[in-house]
Amino acid sequence: MLSAILVVGCTNNAAEPTKEVSIGYILWDTEIASVNVLKNVYEQAGYDVELDAVDVGPLYQALSDGKVDMTISSWMPTAQASYWDTYGDSIDDVGTNLDGVKIGLVVPSYVTIDSIDELNSVADKFDNEITGVEPGAGMMGLTEKAIEDYNLDYTLLASSCYGMEAELTDAYAKEEWIVIIGWTPHWMFVRYDLKFLEDPWGLYGGEEHLESLARLGFKEDDPEAYAILERFHWTIDDMESVLFAVEDGATPEDAAQAWIDANPETVNYWING
Repeated sequence: MLSAILVVGCTNNAAEPTKEVSIGYILWDTEIASVNVLKNVYEQAGYDVELDAVDVGPLYQALSDGKVDMTISSWMPTAQASYWDTYGDSIDDVGTNLDGVKIGLVVPSYVTIDSIDELNSVADKFDNEITGVEPGAGMMGLTEKAIEDYNLDYTLLASSCYGMEAELTDAYAKEEWIVIIGWTPHWMFVRYDLKFLEDPWGLYGGEEHLESLARLGFKEDDPEAYAILERFHWTIDDMESVLFAVEDGATPEDAAQAWIDANPETVNYWING
């Protein structure tokens, strides 16, 4: 009888199953900021979180194949439209998490042109080069199209987010002319005096937003985790506070936690509704 009671007691005290989520993201400053905030939020809600940093194409492929649960790194409706056209039927569009972002070609304000269609007239000042980011980024595809449609005598240089920032920092310090693929929000628009080149043909679209995506079936598999993702929405000012903290030397994890500590009501709503 005693052994039976002990068995029952052990069964009743069995550990709860571990709650786990995986988040895919792109290694851009904006995405590093947001994914660390979301990671810390899920951990506060009792989840173990796996972060998977990938390029844009593999990110959509992983969501489509169900290899990651979610991403908050989808730039819509223009920048990553081609990826959505390819994979959208097999991905759950959860909703917008950040409004008011912008992409395009960016130059320092001391550059004396204001429009993409003026680039050829001063191509030698830019060494006929546009400094880009990762080869698979949607912005790179849009810029290749811009070079073709505006008939620009330029070469698009593939780099990375960090490589582009380093090139801009070096050129700006020397007051050299440089044209980059840029976006807001980004700390460089506060650190430096920059401007978007006008885009008369609208190839880069207008105002963009960041969309949250999930693998099909995630909502049914974990309604609690899905609800957190569905409620996750913040502002440009929120993201920039994390970006600036990282630029000033904080780790992305510490900067994210500082924002969470300063915004308990928002975080409580994301977790509990």
